[in-house]
Amino acid sequence: MRDILPADKARRERVLAIIRERYRAHGFDEIETPALEEYSRLHAGIGGDNEKLAFNVLRRGLDAEAIRAGADDPAALADLGLRYDLTVPLARYYASNRGQLPGVFRAIQIGPVWRAERPQKGRYRQFMQCDIDIMGDDSARAEAELIAASLDAIDALGLEGATVRINDRRALDWMLDTFGFAPDERAGVLITIDKLDKIGPDGVAAELRERGAAASAVDAFEAFLRRPQTLEYNPFGERQIRKGLPENAPDEIVAHLVGIGEAVAASREPAPGIDPVPLVFDPFLVRGMGYYTGTIFELAHPSVDYSLGGGGRYDGMIGRFLGQQVPAVGFSIGFERIVDLVAEQQDAAANAVVLVHDADVPVVELLAHKKALIDAGARVRLERRTKNFKALLERAQGDGYTAFAAVRAGDVPGALEVKPLG
Repeated sequence: MRDILPADKARRERVLAIIRERYRAHGFDEIETPALEEYSRLHAGIGGDNEKLAFNVLRRGLDAEAIRAGADDPAALADLGLRYDLTVPLARYYASNRGQLPGVFRAIQIGPVWRAERPQKGRYRQFMQCDIDIMGDDSARAEAELIAASLDAIDALGLEGATVRINDRRALDWMLDTFGFAPDERAGVLITIDKLDKIGPDGVAAELRERGAAASAVDAFEAFLRRPQTLEYNPFGERQIRKGLPENAPDEIVAHLVGIGEAVAASREPAPGIDPVPLVFDPFLVRGMGYYTGTIFELAHPSVDYSLGGGGRYDGMIGRFLGQQVPAVGFSIGFERIVDLVAEQQDAAANAVVLVHDADVPVVELLAHKKALIDAGARVRLERRTKNFKALLERAQGDGYTAFAAVRAGDVPGALEVKPLG
């Protein structure tokens, strides 16, 4: 967990403001959920490995004897926990407030989440998530809206050229069934397939055999990975999708993915030399969350080799809280990673002035100078002059200030000479 210094905080808020503005432009409404959720909800078997990383809150009023008695049962010791993502709270929120929400609800949810991670570069125990979700729409339109809005936000941040890798969990299940993997071994098989880009076909085949997967299924899968392929470029569409899957892929799944691509293309401005459909079908995209039931996707950018976000369809989650099934799909932008990529820019209100004053300037005069500049639209900080004047200005510039003015006793408010910093 980190303290955020002023310049970093200003940068983060600027990025958040752009994301919020673009998402609202696409018809999404912002909501807020509590930091705490019930323990039973956070550990309902739908959060995947994140459930193991939850910070749990000890029940109130437990004495030493009760703690000893519940030592082997976390549910007896904790009744609440810090949210480890925003999707589980959203499902509970929708189930609790459905009567006051539209039939198709488009939600923005931005806030911190907590996971008991082992801290390392780029991985924190408290971090910000930016999610958009659509509930109540089972058509390809929902996925297309999420992708279009997210790409729009990324473009607005100056990260043009992003693409979305896309797959469908139903296609993965069909493919594993086609190769002959038994249903009870698919979870482990998918964990191994998810490593394909790291360990390659040989590594995947070897690990599957070590896991004890059916030999004939591993042989069929390995043969598929090594099949001869032509090198022609196919834009996202039916040909690209069918080429990435075994023969006779289900028409319904292919049509759903093709429909997403067509809708995304319609949402984007055509430009010379730019693919109107920034989607890439990846038949081995897995995404490990246990609640995905259909389309899954990840946001990629050519400047980095890791994803900048992702999501998918989780049609089965809300039904656990509501008692009836509600289709739902979401997209989460990796805020912490994106903040590190966004180039340093001046605040939108670039007129930020430091008033450097002598020690003998009366407070009433200082505040009069400050008011005159604020009324003119500036952001203003008062700084007493120090011996190291250059260091003072460098620090102010590092904090996002763009100009300064020297103030002496008796100067007229509104008549100061304001000079640029840098």
